[in-house]
Amino acid sequence: MARLRIGSRGSQLALWQAHHISDLLRAQGHTVELEIIKTTGDKITDVALAKVGTKGMFTKEIEEALVENRVDLAVHSLKDLPTELASDFEIAAITARENPRDVFCSVKFVSIEALPQRANVGTSSLRRQAQLKALRPDLQIHPLRGNVDTRLRKLESGDYDAIILAAAGLNRLGKTQLVRQVIPAEVMTPAAGQGALGIEIRHGDTATRALLAFLDDAAARAATTCERALLNKLGGGCQVPIGAFAEVIGVRIRLNALVAHPDGTKVLRETREGDDPVRLGEEVGETLLRRGGDVILEEVYGEGFALPQQP
Repeated sequence: MARLRIGSRGSQLALWQAHHISDLLRAQGHTVELEIIKTTGDKITDVALAKVGTKGMFTKEIEEALVENRVDLAVHSLKDLPTELASDFEIAAITARENPRDVFCSVKFVSIEALPQRANVGTSSLRRQAQLKALRPDLQIHPLRGNVDTRLRKLESGDYDAIILAAAGLNRLGKTQLVRQVIPAEVMTPAAGQGALGIEIRHGDTATRALLAFLDDAAARAATTCERALLNKLGGGCQVPIGAFAEVIGVRIRLNALVAHPDGTKVLRETREGDDPVRLGEEVGETLLRRGGDVILEEVYGEGFALPQQP
């Protein structure tokens, strides 16, 4: 049996994810150690993520630990991983997916529709902001950073009438008390890779890859590969107003995708089915660009939001 060192961020959710993978590896008989690594994204807590624009802001320092052989694998929320990894790395496993949808959380209100006029809603995601504003142009959207507990505490203290979070994180942490509505993907398209964990290793580390193979879920890999191919085609990182939600249905993949202006005035949606996840993602991305997605994204970047950079 092997001794495996896991690199992880130190947030409550990141540690849950790392311990989850640790438990599965220990059940296989391996010895597992955990190294907590502070990333750029953890250090910048007072600026909306869309304004930062740092490629791999939640992964760079962990990847450095991989290169320096301080850890053998890294556990990430897949949506934090750039769509194109540097040649030093590979994704050895994509785990079975938690619910990839977003949820509406509130103390007083049961749904987005039930919010009063000009209600204050917290989110730092341009993707969520755009779709909220398309549904309810009157809503006042305010930045919301911090870990899950911090965000929920701000909601409970009355700073916001509602906040939007990922279902997966709340489910994993068992903090679903304030979830009032699971938002359908047709209403709020999730982020590419949301709900899945990506296990990253050094490129060519065949021994570690073999040990992690049991964690790889075929349906989750196909769906998220499709979503990430779309995101890559659009040139987007995880902080731009792009949504992608793919499902494996029999032997086919259905992809729902979105490009939207943050103010909600321009929203493009495209749904298509295919057999090849990468080709489907790229074709839908090309269609969205041709329908005006290129203009929307240029406008977003021109207004001072972060221009995503690929490796």
